[in-house]
Amino acid sequence: MRTLLRMVGDRGYDFSAILQEAGLDFDPLDEGSPRYRAEVSAMQYSRVYQQVLSLLQDETFGVTGSELVAPGAFRMMCYCVISCENLGQAIQRASEFYRTFFDERSQLYTNFSQEFARVGYRTMDRTSRPQVGAADAYGLSMWHRFFGWLCGRPIELKRVDFTGDPPANLSKYEDLFCCPLYFNQSKDLLYFDSACLAWPVVHTQHSLREFLRTAPYQMLLMENDSSGNNLSAQVRAMIGHDFSEGFPSFEMISSALNMSAPTLRRRLKREGTTFQEIKDKARCEAAKLCLNRHELSINEVALQMGFTDPSAFHRSFKKWTGETPGQFRQGCAGAGNLRTRSPGGDR
Repeated sequence: MRTLLRMVGDRGYDFSAILQEAGLDFDPLDEGSPRYRAEVSAMQYSRVYQQVLSLLQDETFGVTGSELVAPGAFRMMCYCVISCENLGQAIQRASEFYRTFFDERSQLYTNFSQEFARVGYRTMDRTSRPQVGAADAYGLSMWHRFFGWLCGRPIELKRVDFTGDPPANLSKYEDLFCCPLYFNQSKDLLYFDSACLAWPVVHTQHSLREFLRTAPYQMLLMENDSSGNNLSAQVRAMIGHDFSEGFPSFEMISSALNMSAPTLRRRLKREGTTFQEIKDKARCEAAKLCLNRHELSINEVALQMGFTDPSAFHRSFKKWTGETPGQFRQGCAGAGNLRTRSPGGDR
């Protein structure tokens, strides 16, 4: 977050209104502030991000090395790759997109071998900043998380290369990537197992619209640990956060995963869950997100969650959380914070 706010300040803008709109009652750049907190919620970070990028007219998620990228480039690229069959095709198409429309500093470098897939940046100018900084890690991390989001499961990194000198706070970078880091390399690169390239893209244009509306929220919540229950994570990703037009059916999801409905049911049971439990958890998380948007009434939130009867939404939400929607919203306002898991690190 400090990097985003410095971008605003360096261009002569006052970011106090941005902080207020995001529900932050302190200046993240002032560690001496009485209310200073080292971490903020994923939604607060996303709100700051959306406002900063709107102000600066740049929607690339900071994932390119050039300031010449046109507004909406990342959004357009997402629509280009969402119809790809698997991750490998999506990465190749994203690389082709940036290679076709932007200069070398903005291009996505890809190199696939039998053992590893390598993705990152070919050209990084280190003349003015020889040491690796937060922006360098942020760019690679967002690509890593975006690839995981496309497939509905985290991707285990084997190593990460940086062209610059090691940073002072190395442990934060190690925590971010959870793999060996190498510095003073020829390119800034992510390394992961080539078998991941065959993973299917589980999202659709419908779930992509919701992803872009709240971005980078869903990427910030992506787990780095790839040892978890992958199938349930894929189902959860396919359900998404937008339920105003209903849920994808169990049959639709099993078909998209290329398995029969009974097989999917058995495998979810093996992971200790059911389709209904995944749906309820998804709906609960989405409801919390919407309740933190104070421009929406509780009845409007109920409709967005797919409830035609507001009282049914109240009963379900209390069953999920132990609180009514009104009590949860009041608690959020009192805390100045969305009560979801917060991302760590220098936000």
